[in-house]
Amino acid sequence: MDKILVTRSSMPSLEEYTKEIAPVFENHWLTNAGMKHEELTEKLKEYMGVKGLSLVVNGHEALEIALQDMDLPAGGEIITTPYTFHSTTHAIVRSGFKPVFCDIDPVTCTMDVDQLESLITDKTVAIVPVHVYGNVCNDAVIRDIAKRHGLKVMYDAAHTFGEKVGCDASGRPLVGRKGGEDASWVGVGTLGDVSCFSFHATKVFHTIEGGAVCSADTAFTDRIAILRDFGIVDAELVTDIAPNAKMNEFAAAMGLCNLRHLDGEIEKRRLVAERYREALADVEGIRLNPVQEHVQSNYAYFPIFVEEDKYGESRDGLFERLMKHDIYARKYFYPMVTELQCYKSDYDADATPVAKRLSYEVLTIPMYAELSPEDQDRVISVIRREA
Repeated sequence: MDKILVTRSSMPSLEEYTKEIAPVFENHWLTNAGMKHEELTEKLKEYMGVKGLSLVVNGHEALEIALQDMDLPAGGEIITTPYTFHSTTHAIVRSGFKPVFCDIDPVTCTMDVDQLESLITDKTVAIVPVHVYGNVCNDAVIRDIAKRHGLKVMYDAAHTFGEKVGCDASGRPLVGRKGGEDASWVGVGTLGDVSCFSFHATKVFHTIEGGAVCSADTAFTDRIAILRDFGIVDAELVTDIAPNAKMNEFAAAMGLCNLRHLDGEIEKRRLVAERYREALADVEGIRLNPVQEHVQSNYAYFPIFVEEDKYGESRDGLFERLMKHDIYARKYFYPMVTELQCYKSDYDADATPVAKRLSYEVLTIPMYAELSPEDQDRVISVIRREA
């Protein structure tokens, strides 16, 4: 019996990719904003509906360089959540700031906006919320709070590439509000002052490795082009101490190929997600990720939450049973950030009880565009205890 992995990268045909990279072999321009890099930049701006976009080598560098570009007061506090891949927190710490952790909403797993304002002090310099599993943060409330306190908002948007959010007639996002009519739709990359994306191979859209920084402030994203290249302005002028975080031409070419097929890949993911929902909706003790109002989903992940007292088995028990059937799920996110070895001595995980509880319940099950109905049925049968 073949293994079923938790994810599988979407890829173009070898012929399509070979055709895309052929000009690179002809012109020998391999990196430093070559033809493919510039073409992908413009096509992503159009696809995402953003004014400013700069490509970088990976999603983590997107976060670090964006924080550097924000010119925040050194040593300040940044409010974020512990329910994220630790790259988010690492970027904050490595940039010289102190993370302050806000708990999460128990349904969407995004920042609990009801707790956010109480964490703001005179040391707070920014807010870094995280869109999780394709669930979008309550941007309207976060934006209002940030504006009242004069703070910048930088989204870790790694899970939400290609998504759009509905807005009311005034252009205010409706995410987080019940009801309401979508008067217009905007790309998730337009939210906040800055949005950072990962184009890692496991994402809905990938460039093998890669990332992007988006902002309505084109001067901000223009400066990223300097910060991603050692702070070099020209051959004789270096203005910033900065890393090498440029995307190469082969990665950009992969992005151009994948972008052509993206809408079709998302549609395939939608069918997988709906099939899971239909099959698992009645399983007591298995809670599914919500269908979020006012969001056009990318179906990036399919998390389930195992409530042991109702399901009769722990998350870890289900994880092991799936493994015995050669099905690879992932405890994503577990451990949460404040329980990691590198942070737990400085933080109390019990200070964010919702995040802690969900980290012990969550299991992301296999989800990718090419997941066959037969393999999906194998996953479903184990969860339903029919295998």
